[in-house]
Amino acid sequence: MHVLVGIAGLVVFLALAFLPSRDVGMLRKKAPNIALMLVLQFVLGLLMLRTGAGQAVISVIASVFEGLLGYAREGVTFVFGGLVDVEADGSGPFIFTSLMPIIVISALIGILQYLRILPLIIRGVGVVLSKITGLGKLESFNAVSSALIGQSENLIAIKKILPTLPEHRLYTIAASAMSTVSMSIVGAYMTMIEPRYVVAAIVLNLFGAFIVVSLLNPYTLSAEEDVIVEPEHSRQSFFQVLGEYITDGGKVVLSVVAMLVGFVALMAILNGVFDSLLGISFQQLLGYVFAPLAVLTGVPMAEAVDVGRLMATKLISNEFVAMLAFTDANPGGKLELSARATAIAQTFLVSFANFSSIGIIAGAAKSLAPEQGETIARFGLRLLYGATLVSFLSATVVGIIV
Repeated sequence: MHVLVGIAGLVVFLALAFLPSRDVGMLRKKAPNIALMLVLQFVLGLLMLRTGAGQAVISVIASVFEGLLGYAREGVTFVFGGLVDVEADGSGPFIFTSLMPIIVISALIGILQYLRILPLIIRGVGVVLSKITGLGKLESFNAVSSALIGQSENLIAIKKILPTLPEHRLYTIAASAMSTVSMSIVGAYMTMIEPRYVVAAIVLNLFGAFIVVSLLNPYTLSAEEDVIVEPEHSRQSFFQVLGEYITDGGKVVLSVVAMLVGFVALMAILNGVFDSLLGISFQQLLGYVFAPLAVLTGVPMAEAVDVGRLMATKLISNEFVAMLAFTDANPGGKLELSARATAIAQTFLVSFANFSSIGIIAGAAKSLAPEQGETIARFGLRLLYGATLVSFLSATVVGIIV
């Protein structure tokens, strides 16, 4: 039964993506690529979540990040000493066990950038993606770059061409950036939710973003327009690059800490106000609003409100606040869901699709090309709409598979 519900959900979410453009002519042109990407989502999802080989690969990836978290604990223990008790098994205060390792992973990304390994990966995967998606090389490279170095940092790589990009291409670039997550915080995610769903979401969202923009924002490019933009290579020394990425990692940690403190506290205030006035908390109310959408992804009816609450929390705050529900650090205690509901909810949470990301992407673009930053801010809600549909698509695919 859940398979039929999931298929119906896919139809609904694809229709919602098509609704803003309603370009039937472009739909006919894009249909073969969209169908291919949907098939790839299911094939890759099955390989990752239902085969021994796929689970073994994910286990290796999780082990790598677990090892990095272990090494990060050495740095945390050295700096903070007896001020904080970080156990060998990773238990301890959230900021030290989940967030501080972001600095170490960011440093490794900087090293890979300096050695030109990351640009090589981005270019190789981007070429393959452009053949599959039917979109431009720039859009494909940008999507891979966003997943590796972050939604705002990757704009620096295209800063030469950024001021001249038309609005439709700018939308695709921003939408794919909002639909992915940076590798620097994947380790933090894996301490909060199941690693297999983190990996699955990253892969599925990559294709999901192109499916949604092909329906919501369809266009074609001439050979002259479909150009590759080579990122500028820094003349900085190794230690300059390393120091820069370590500092950037620290900024990300502080940013996440500030958002968590602020959003969790504000959520508690709203819950208290709504509970005293209406007899129902703010998050519970949001849960009822999002419950029908949760059902369409394949969530059992009895758990739809709980999952809907997580989806809404992620949308209005960020993924970290929502992921806290699956940890012992959650103010209301760790949330227990069925296997299918857990798979769907955790897959949905792995993306940057939230209101604060509009400001992050627009701000990054504005610092490089002021007019383009204003353009992104202008279509910000449409951008969030598309990126959220990507999360719904990926969650629905996982719901059908598991």
